[in-house]
Amino acid sequence: MQQPEPAHRRMLFAAAVMLALAPAAPAQDLDTETRAWKEIEAALPAYPRQENLVRLTGGQVSGHQFFVDAPSLSIGSDGVVRYTLVIKTAGGATNVAHEGMRCDQGQLKTYAVGQKNGAWQQARDPQWRRIQYRTINNHHAILHSDYFCEGRQPLKSTKEIVQRLRRPIPSIQVQE
Repeated sequence: MQQPEPAHRRMLFAAAVMLALAPAAPAQDLDTETRAWKEIEAALPAYPRQENLVRLTGGQVSGHQFFVDAPSLSIGSDGVVRYTLVIKTAGGATNVAHEGMRCDQGQLKTYAVGQKNGAWQQARDPQWRRIQYRTINNHHAILHSDYFCEGRQPLKSTKEIVQRLRRPIPSIQVQE
């Protein structure tokens, strides 16, 4: 076996010294980074009631009205914000879905769809999908950026989310 050249030995020695002097990362940080994310199994909430709906403001161009059922909100130990979304369309129909949102990945998943009789039907093949930013019906992107998440983390509590949903949006003053 050949001996490393003097320049290589100096580089190896310097690298070894730098590694020895570098602060070690706390064990929990290493563990968190190396563990794969695992989604918890969450139960479906009670079907939404009109008096519990909080209107989502901002971004509506289509004439539809978007609501979040406040009691259905939860922040799981897996970091997923789960909620029931109610959409009252401009044509008079009402669509209900129980969904989850991952702040860290900007993803959305539909767990169940509401039926007219007030029951839940499990979604067929629920999958995480990227939240789309659109001009019309941008409610998922607005929930992600303005109400549920602070950067890549969910807000600290569902109470804080409801407070954000209920806060008035400042009116835009047009200068003449």
